[in-house]
Amino acid sequence: MSSKPASALERYLAHLRNERRLSANTVAAYARDNATLESLADGREWSALNAGDIRRFIAMLHSKGLSPRSLARTLSSWRGFYDWLAHHAEVAANPCDGVRPPKIARSLPGMLSPDDATRLVTHEDDSPLGMRDRAIFELIYSSGLRVSELVGLDVESIEAKDEQVRVTGKGAKTRIVPVGKFALAALGKWMPQRGAWARPGERALFVNTKGKRISQRDVQLRVKARAVAAGLDVDVHPHMLRHSFASHVLQSSGDLRAVQEMLGHASIASTQVYTHLDFQHLAKVYDAAHPRAKKKAK
Repeated sequence: MSSKPASALERYLAHLRNERRLSANTVAAYARDNATLESLADGREWSALNAGDIRRFIAMLHSKGLSPRSLARTLSSWRGFYDWLAHHAEVAANPCDGVRPPKIARSLPGMLSPDDATRLVTHEDDSPLGMRDRAIFELIYSSGLRVSELVGLDVESIEAKDEQVRVTGKGAKTRIVPVGKFALAALGKWMPQRGAWARPGERALFVNTKGKRISQRDVQLRVKARAVAAGLDVDVHPHMLRHSFASHVLQSSGDLRAVQEMLGHASIASTQVYTHLDFQHLAKVYDAAHPRAKKKAK
């Protein structure tokens, strides 16, 4: 008695396992997603489904509570399966092409108010570590640096005379960013202590007590400790200072393109999230202050 021939989906999953060498968990995810498609197809042949069917299936899953992120992954799984079917001439076209899942809502970055940011960076601590930390936090907030960019700075990265810092960002791209007077003053206090700690030949601007370049984890821990010491009732991380810099500069200047350049964003779309933050702030002020903002029309 001959065994039942493998279905197209079974052969596709075998291809993922044996030829593409995907992990068992990844193959299992593809299997679940495409089993869902098979169930929604309700016995119809793969070649009989069209783009309208795929859109309807996505809408059905969305109505059942699947998040946009899960729907995007599911649609990607379906598209991969249909690409394989088309490659093996089992369907004429991929019905998933041109179908888009619901947009994934962008989470807005956490930020500090100008007062809280100032409390954090100016918290009094005249110890050697305190001087270093003051310089670190002033510089992040002054220039909007990523923590990876900050720990990568060398002494010569700071151009104090020109009040700027040369930063190497994502993709090894270099940009020049202004440095404020308070950050420069904090750096001036830190440099003598750095000279006492740094090992011979060490170029890093910020070093630990062993004289080596400070790590990103060190900065993360120090900013959390400083937030507690400053009495801030919020879970502060270094990136929050970068977000605060961007939002505060944008609120003051309205110059989105300049903020993009200072942050080192390749696309202005990445910077536009701060316009939403700014709008939220303005909306709250409006609701609280405008005499007719919340009154119902009679």
